Amino acid sequence: MKTFLAKDFIQTQEGLVFAVVETGLEQGRALCFLRYVNKSGQWVKVDTEQANSLLAEQFPQYCYFSPSKDAFLHAVPINRVCYHHQPRQRLRQIIEGSTPGSPVLNDLIGLVDVLETQGLAVSQLGVTGSILLGCHTSASDMDLVIYDRATFMAAREIISSFHKAGIAPLTVEAWRASFKRRACELTFAEYCWHERRKFNKGLFAGRKFDISYVAENVEEHTVTYKKQGIVKLTATIVDSDQAFDHPAIFVIDHPEIKEICCYTPTYTGQAVKGERVRVSGFLEQDEKGQKRIVVGSNREAGGEYLKVISDDRTS
Repeated sequence: MKTFLAKDFIQTQEGLVFAVVETGLEQGRALCFLRYVNKSGQWVKVDTEQANSLLAEQFPQYCYFSPSKDAFLHAVPINRVCYHHQPRQRLRQIIEGSTPGSPVLNDLIGLVDVLETQGLAVSQLGVTGSILLGCHTSASDMDLVIYDRATFMAAREIISSFHKAGIAPLTVEAWRASFKRRACELTFAEYCWHERRKFNKGLFAGRKFDISYVAENVEEHTVTYKKQGIVKLTATIVDSDQAFDHPAIFVIDHPEIKEICCYTPTYTGQAVKGERVRVSGFLEQDEKGQKRIVVGSNREAGGEYLKVISDDRTS
């Protein structure tokens, strides 16, 4: 059976490309979100509203009610996948290419060279986003995927030392552009304070890049959750070891609720152990009575957030 990891792209015969949002399968389907549509031989990126409308009107077979998430999602049965775009294979193809690449591919190769020089294993890296599909432009960002936790943490250390090997922090303009794309519930000041300490973004040769961690352990989704409604609360993070996972997990000190689970990248790595946070999201309960708060019940996560409140620099 094929292995589908978060950040992979899967393509169907109808000319649709979905981004896998969670590693593993549910009832023989990959949980995903429609990102690109082939129009007249060109890949066109679609936003959330366009994606939902297109599937509902023309491709309802990819609209799926997830018992484990108690929500309607996009999902592709594995027998409907005609091509599996894999970040690690794509990066290897780019690095081993014998012909000159585009400016963005040349910058990507340069960035990977820097990371390798600093001790990172290239075998643990991949590239997703528009570069994975091959529809990048001269203005495209570079979205790296790292498949080993220790390697990911080492990459963050490299990024934190911005003076090394041509890696630079984002400019104010780049932060504003990033904030605008996220359309999150934080103020610009809050967003920047949280993001700047994550060290998962930077500039290389003037081009924005980011890194994401994806675990390779694959398991069938067996835990079933039921939504209990919107909840807002304040809590202390007691375990943030999986803060950069996909989804990100934050264990909290609450008598009834075990953890905060974030599906949107905006809140990945948002808090660390010992910090006091305020959270707004959907309360969910599994069949054993265990509760969690989900932030990112949809792509935009409107009305949902996670932010640190124990440090006055966020005020």
